[in-house]
Amino acid sequence: MTGILKRKDFARWQVGEKLSDTALCIAVQEMENGLIDADLGGVLYKKRVARPGGGKRGGYRTLLSARLGNRYVFLHGFPKSDKANITQDEKKALQFAGKVFLELSADALSKALLSGVLLEVHGE
Repeated sequence: MTGILKRKDFARWQVGEKLSDTALCIAVQEMENGLIDADLGGVLYKKRVARPGGGKRGGYRTLLSARLGNRYVFLHGFPKSDKANITQDEKKALQFAGKVFLELSADALSKALLSGVLLEVHGE
């Protein structure tokens, strides 16, 4: 079972942008099929996600940590129109957080889910 998760602040951003969990599941499916927009190193990836009713070109950039085929954690998202990319400091912080989330034991993962630090992504 592939675990697709998101950080609480990513989820808040996602609601504000009206971006569905289904769109995130499609992005993960594309990654599993080898369609990765950028490998930023340190298990951090950039994946474009289409805007609802639009295409990827003017859509969103999401940053997620992944153990491909196993666990995916959406960490950060932004509309492409807002900024071209993240800073080196943001990248380092996201790489660190992503590694921590990917290495959680089953017990620590369920605690993170219960406390609301991480949320499950549910596709349709």
